[in-house]
Amino acid sequence: MASIVVVGDGPGGLSAALFLARANNSVVVFGTDNTVMNFAFLNNYLGIEGISGTDFQTKARMQVTDAGVQLVNEEVLSVETTDGKFVVRTDDTEQTADYLILSEGKSMPLANSLGIQITSGEDDLVSVDRDGRTEISRLYVIGRSARPTRSQAIISAGDGAAAALDILAELEGKDVQDWDSPPKD
Repeated sequence: MASIVVVGDGPGGLSAALFLARANNSVVVFGTDNTVMNFAFLNNYLGIEGISGTDFQTKARMQVTDAGVQLVNEEVLSVETTDGKFVVRTDDTEQTADYLILSEGKSMPLANSLGIQITSGEDDLVSVDRDGRTEISRLYVIGRSARPTRSQAIISAGDGAAAALDILAELEGKDVQDWDSPPKD
């Protein structure tokens, strides 16, 4: 079992947390539910007719806590690497993790503090591979930080899922598929 910290509790961070927790990892999500989702209406999210971003966030947060994720309602002030681990600090908490997923949105103070290369342009972005991996081992950046011009909830959730499956594949030493089977009668 790995310990994973996710910074950011929008669709990307919560999606990653859900996949990782359901695979029996220790997952902590830091976020204050101050995501832009609270100002959105989802009308193009596959499988959902239409829902306010706030209602979506409420359901998503409940789903991840039901899966065993610990939600910490605190802003992360700093992140550093020590002895191959990530140390995440808030005013009241210090959490150490094997993996770190940053879903910071458009501003990226934590990514910047770790020295990740930021590509400048109309919108700054962190250079990642298709699974959200950065040049720092076991550090992932997802969502708007990696795709500032494609900040759709469903894309961010997919980025979170891709990062989670990549972590699970690394932990198992082989590709991982996440197929759910219907309940048996």
